[in-house]
Amino acid sequence: MNTQTETSEAQGAASGSSFYAAMRIMPREQRDAMFQIYSFCRQVDDIADSHEARDLRLSQMQQWREDIEALYAGNPPPRVRDYVEPIKRFGMRKEDYLAVIDGMEMDIPADIRAPDEATFDLYCDRVASAVGRLSVKVFGMPDEDGVLLAHHLGRALQITNILRDIDEDATLGRLYLPRELLYHAGITSSDPQVVIKETALPKVAAPLVRRAQEHFKESDKIMARNKRRSVRAPRIMSKYYHAILELLVKRGFALPRDPVRLGKASKIAILLRYAII
Repeated sequence: MNTQTETSEAQGAASGSSFYAAMRIMPREQRDAMFQIYSFCRQVDDIADSHEARDLRLSQMQQWREDIEALYAGNPPPRVRDYVEPIKRFGMRKEDYLAVIDGMEMDIPADIRAPDEATFDLYCDRVASAVGRLSVKVFGMPDEDGVLLAHHLGRALQITNILRDIDEDATLGRLYLPRELLYHAGITSSDPQVVIKETALPKVAAPLVRRAQEHFKESDKIMARNKRRSVRAPRIMSKYYHAILELLVKRGFALPRDPVRLGKASKIAILLRYAII
């Protein structure tokens, strides 16, 4: 498969995602690099979420690690050959690709259920902030502010995802809410199907909402001091997800919880406001 075909397929896979519009506004070389990052994340996430045997999924993740190691050693296997030019151009780090794999793998030996705070933060760093560290290289941000933005915006987006997907994750046997927050609210169970019916669940969600809001606030500060063109895409992503968080707060976390989605009109409004320099 050639690079052009792979890029086209990555765009097709991304077209239904919240990040698609943000990626589409970028210059071609940056856009193609972002679609490559998205495609990589999608592939390892699909392994983590598949219904195949856990041993097989662990083996598939290990193969991805070996492929990334070979890529950076100068001998890329076929499925990562199209990574060579973007990495050469933008300087994405091997450690961040490996961190994403490690994060996706955390659900494979056993589904995550009520992790302690340290594990919760590690998970957010690997599956979200590590993706951000890859992405800020493509955006062209200075290293220090790029890493800081990846830290704060990655966690803001992932915490918002976790709050949005509480019920959906429970159907998969997963519960990402931190154990300490559950205990503080008087919830001692780690069974997802039990926890989602608890009347005290809003008490668990509230500090996570505040945490996400603080990360969004810090992200805004970082983006405000950087060139507008280099932060257009992350700003759009931030505004999309901040709007989702606000919808979640407005809906609340008590039963019944209707699914929350950002409407097309709201997405277009954000795009029109922040995509134009």
